[in-house]
Amino acid sequence: MDPLLISVAFILGYLVRQVGLPPLVGFLAAGFVLNALGFEGGETLQTFADLGVTLLLFSIGLKLDLKSLAKPEVWAGASLHMAVTVAVFGAGVFGLSLAGLPFFAELTLPMAILVAFALSFSSTVFAVKILEEKGEMGAMHGRVSIGILIMQDIFAVLFLTFSLGKLPSFWAILVPFALWGIKPILYRLMDRSGHGELLLLFGLFAALVAGAGGFELVGLKADLGALVLGILLAGHAKSSELAKTLMGFKDLLLVGFFLTIGLSGVPTMAAIGVAALLVIVVPLKGALFYLLLARFKLRARSSLLATLSLANYSEFGLIVAAVGASQGWLGAEWLVIIALALSATFVIGSPLNTAADTLYVRYREKLCRFETDTRHPDDQPIDPSGATIGVFGMGRIGTMAYDFLSEKYGETVIGVDFDMQQVSAHSAVGRRVVFGDPTDPDFWSRLILPEQKSRMVLLTMPSHQANLAATRHLLDIGFPGQITAIAQFDDQVEELREAGAHAAFNFYNEAGLGFAEHAWEIFEGTYQPEAIS
Repeated sequence: MDPLLISVAFILGYLVRQVGLPPLVGFLAAGFVLNALGFEGGETLQTFADLGVTLLLFSIGLKLDLKSLAKPEVWAGASLHMAVTVAVFGAGVFGLSLAGLPFFAELTLPMAILVAFALSFSSTVFAVKILEEKGEMGAMHGRVSIGILIMQDIFAVLFLTFSLGKLPSFWAILVPFALWGIKPILYRLMDRSGHGELLLLFGLFAALVAGAGGFELVGLKADLGALVLGILLAGHAKSSELAKTLMGFKDLLLVGFFLTIGLSGVPTMAAIGVAALLVIVVPLKGALFYLLLARFKLRARSSLLATLSLANYSEFGLIVAAVGASQGWLGAEWLVIIALALSATFVIGSPLNTAADTLYVRYREKLCRFETDTRHPDDQPIDPSGATIGVFGMGRIGTMAYDFLSEKYGETVIGVDFDMQQVSAHSAVGRRVVFGDPTDPDFWSRLILPEQKSRMVLLTMPSHQANLAATRHLLDIGFPGQITAIAQFDDQVEELREAGAHAAFNFYNEAGLGFAEHAWEIFEGTYQPEAIS
């Protein structure tokens, strides 16, 4: 990759990170700067971008519970939103074509509908990055957002398949049988791939060869193949580990994707004006998401957070526009317009997602007016039943803390996690764990009140931002007990203490201390192995 490209991407990514925006905003800006300097991405960068999106879909598949797509708020929400958006935006675009506005004047009604279809998608790349950074992939709003995006991806793949006039080959009907046949083989390979570079190579093989390559071989969309293979492997015990192993590699390749958006064309003033017009109507797209999710019985906060992650334009919109341009249905300038509008929604959406809880608190009363009288089964109020010690985040560290404290204090200990699968797994083995999102401002007033004389809270969530937000919420409600949190880095420890946590620990340091203590006990002959539950 060209040194200039790497340098500009790093510098702008670094600068926007310093002002609280995700680095992807800097990468988009880098693309436009490089474009203005006359830089051309070339085939190598495009290959990086394509591989990044393919691995992104594979990673989504690894974390996807297929049953979630069958939920009404997902399949019906995605379908209704796309239908209404295409109808309303299509009518608006066609009306502008009749008015003779630049770039719109040459659009016929079918072309206007195609533009509206391209604008109806939300960005999978943006939403996943935002949810991963906030540690909210397993939260209620995260699961709904990802489910809706998967449905949109399926619509996009169907469009691409039929619009190109390239029907799958006869052998495509054998794909379900092939997947059934290779599943035990892939599981066996995954079992024996260890935990290092071989597991990474297995992931690349599954995503790019067995998935993307296999589907492309029979005339199906390569990205769909990566998604399906990810879903196929989601039930394996090492699927989460594989997703984490691929994360850094996938993120690096996605830098190429964001750069290619900025490098897609030179914007004119007229194109910038049209893009600005498209950005202005994005709130309508977001409002429709909010109303639909609220009607499907999600709480106001869950609906708002899902809406903020989906209120943008999509990389799939660019792909749809590119297909339209290649078929002569749209002018090539629409690629630049949609790229500009997409970039602008990313820039606007990033701080809005960061400030999501602040916005919810500020507008809570107005937002709650749209809630239904009944709640979604996965979005119910929390009943702590007199618990005095809470462990928030029931991953490996949280589980160990819960087991230790429950031995000391019995049923006064309660665990909380926003991943319903985690909650079910813990409940099945007898742990007292409830479903809830500790980053939710409403959660604390329902779960822990000052008069309950709660003694201690342990924040063991994997996301530093989630632990930080929970600390601040606890202080806001006047929590009378001790707040203890974990962090991965020393600067995060200091940030938690400054936010009000009574104690914060770097869990890597604590793990090293525990290991040394066990080694000393073995040397002294006093070590007693503990049962692992």
